[in-house]
Amino acid sequence: MKAIKANVTKGFEVGSRLIASDNSGAKIVRLVSVKLGKARKRKRQTAGVGDVITVSVKTGIASMKKKLFTAVIIRQKKSYKRSDGTRIKFEDNACVILKSEEGD
Repeated sequence: MKAIKANVTKGFEVGSRLIASDNSGAKIVRLVSVKLGKARKRKRQTAGVGDVITVSVKTGIASMKKKLFTAVIIRQKKSYKRSDGTRIKFEDNACVILKSEEGD
């Protein structure tokens, strides 16, 4: 997969809800924090496509609820500009939950 070579517009703040588009069992997750995220003083952290985030599961299988997982944002509704000048946006906000070191 190629890296994004443009400045992606940050479409998510802490507390945003996203759809988990994988087969982990989670349906809807809430953004808790942005890994390696930077924010000004008294400003919320923001995230965009390709950012690694920490999420908590809101709806899904019972064993995953109220637990923290690492995820990557793959789609956002807010449009962003690619390096070739085209603008791209999707119909939903989505992420993929990553496996932990234990294999969960």
